[in-house]
Amino acid sequence: MRRMNIFLWILLCVVEIVLAGIGIFGRANKRGWLLGRLLTNVGELLLFLVMLLAPGIDLGFRFKGLFIVLLLRLTITLISFLIKRNKLQGNKRIFAMILSAVLGAVLITVSMLPSFIFTNYAGLPTTGEFQVATTKAILIDRSRAEEFESDGSNREVPIYLYYPQDAKENKAYPLVLFSHGAFGYYESNTSTYMELASHGYVVVSMDHPYHSFFTQDTDGKTVTVNPEMIQGIQYINSEAATEEEIFELSAQWLKLRRDDLNFVIDSVKTAADKGLDPEEWYVTDGKEENILQALGLVNFDKIGVMGHSLGGAAAVSLGRERADIDAVIDLDGTMLGEELGVQDGVELINQEVYEVPLLSFDNEEHHFARIECREKGIPYANNTVLEHATEGYSTYIKGTGHMNYTDLPLFSPALASMLGTGEIDSTHCITTMNEIVLAFFDCYLKDAGMFSVQECYE
Repeated sequence: MRRMNIFLWILLCVVEIVLAGIGIFGRANKRGWLLGRLLTNVGELLLFLVMLLAPGIDLGFRFKGLFIVLLLRLTITLISFLIKRNKLQGNKRIFAMILSAVLGAVLITVSMLPSFIFTNYAGLPTTGEFQVATTKAILIDRSRAEEFESDGSNREVPIYLYYPQDAKENKAYPLVLFSHGAFGYYESNTSTYMELASHGYVVVSMDHPYHSFFTQDTDGKTVTVNPEMIQGIQYINSEAATEEEIFELSAQWLKLRRDDLNFVIDSVKTAADKGLDPEEWYVTDGKEENILQALGLVNFDKIGVMGHSLGGAAAVSLGRERADIDAVIDLDGTMLGEELGVQDGVELINQEVYEVPLLSFDNEEHHFARIECREKGIPYANNTVLEHATEGYSTYIKGTGHMNYTDLPLFSPALASMLGTGEIDSTHCITTMNEIVLAFFDCYLKDAGMFSVQECYE
């Protein structure tokens, strides 16, 4: 399908070059050139419409920009031709014809960038018995001021619920909360939410505003990631950062996420019992009934928390501090919340027993780096937590990079590669991960059988 994108791009650029060549060597006059431009634009639009029959080319967001560009160019050229056709005299300048071809090719290339960056990924098939319904809301924490704003506004946390659409009557299902990674997005692991919901779970994925790539607040304003956090992540990954600086920054980030997670859990519990408080729940398009339906399915005696990267670290911290958390999954996150401080440049790591069942995924490089730390006696939070966990499991999937534990490689291989992926087939990796996640939660949230995990999956 990617080849069809390239083929379409080459054809459209060739058409621009051919028009310029005909005009230059045929010494086109201005009226003839404008007519040629009109016919070329018609041909380009027809070419795109014909290519819609090819696999991988559609009118979705990946090609919407190209369609709009081709349509606008045709409209503008047609209007210009109708107005100027009897007023144009003399030959068209060669420079103008070359410039027109170059600008046309650039415009086509820019408008087609989404088709090269993104795939037409529409999710993975689920394997459970239930169809999955979704709904959303924004929770307003009246007890917290938004620390990234100076207008006195309260902290807002968008949440997205995935739940069995055709749930059985009088049946309660476990609740699973998901926290995305730094610069992530609530949809980062949609295939996982959908798979869990299809097997009888209610999943709440949230955005952490100013930590997420983008989200929206109750005013409809788009909220993007905080630039200082981007700089902070870059800094702690550099050799210049000291252990003290890393600890201070990560502690700030994790506190914000724990506060968000605690607030969401407490809010959904209260809403399930007392209904939606309009001072706390911002709901649009009449979704109140859907939200109450989803919350009415939850068994709050069975709660799991999971996250990717920094979200995984937050999940581990929450499992430590809340008595109502029954299972935790960390998707390739360093368990920074287990670091209590730094002394003489060495991390002080919590040695207390971790009592909640914990499953940790590593990417391949992370796995061997963690093993090396253990063998050399270098303090590392993940090792310490797993060694002190009453039921701690760790695994890795061969050939994985950090982003392979999200859906991003399926949606945008180019972006995922920039952020870190391995050589493994992305679909196989996510499918394998989701199977393990489901088995773990089935054991500890549904009391379904025993759980075991291999050290490595291929």
